Amino acid sequence: MTRSFERSSQQMRPIKIETGVNRYAEGAVIINFGHTRVLCTCTVEGGVPPFQLEKGEGWATAEYAMLPRSTHTRSRRDRKGIIGGRTMEIQRLIGRSLRSVLDLSALQGFTLTIDCDVLQADGGTRTASITGAFVATAIACKGLQENGKISRSPIKDNVAAVSLGILSDKVNLDLDYEEDFAADVDLNLVMTGAGQIVEVQGTAEGEAFTREQLNQMLELGSEGIQRLCKLQNQVIETISDSTKVANFEIDY
Repeated sequence: MTRSFERSSQQMRPIKIETGVNRYAEGAVIINFGHTRVLCTCTVEGGVPPFQLEKGEGWATAEYAMLPRSTHTRSRRDRKGIIGGRTMEIQRLIGRSLRSVLDLSALQGFTLTIDCDVLQADGGTRTASITGAFVATAIACKGLQENGKISRSPIKDNVAAVSLGILSDKVNLDLDYEEDFAADVDLNLVMTGAGQIVEVQGTAEGEAFTREQLNQMLELGSEGIQRLCKLQNQVIETISDSTKVANFEIDY
């Protein structure tokens, strides 16, 4: 199978992060993993959930949704508070991933709500969401600090994610939809910039896979995540205002 964008098994799809995509949100980007496009916004609100009050900490939570025509056929919107199992799983994953690199004590009195809305899906929507959500969150936190609302940055490290899979006994990085559908093994990897693992979601769709193959996926995924973290930092260091328009891309 020829990979999309004529890339090797060790290459990700073209990755682009666009800023200046929402004039109201405290942090906002559109992230592109190839043809997958996700709008990530971070909203800052005063107050915290009751379970955080005694701790004297802030909070961060995430919501995820796919727009009705983000896929080949139209899907129904979630209505009346009914959220599908897949949606719930992914938004919890995004929230856990972000909280793994946040010092919530530095956000005392504030709640960050990160919305990840899939504009177009071609595989890897959860990994793109996590990677873009971190940038939107970091921009929002940078604004809080610059405006004197918090005394120090709550950002402890980067967090990003990639998908991997085994097709015809070969490990591939960053699967598109067709590859994900055909993969013998499907794995999502979330890691920090320091190389610590936040979450590994790996499943054999057919035959079981070996420890050696798992190690290969972890190593290749780690290399991809390091490139994503460099791109994230380029955006965050350059943009202090989420309304400023700029595009940042990974250059192979």
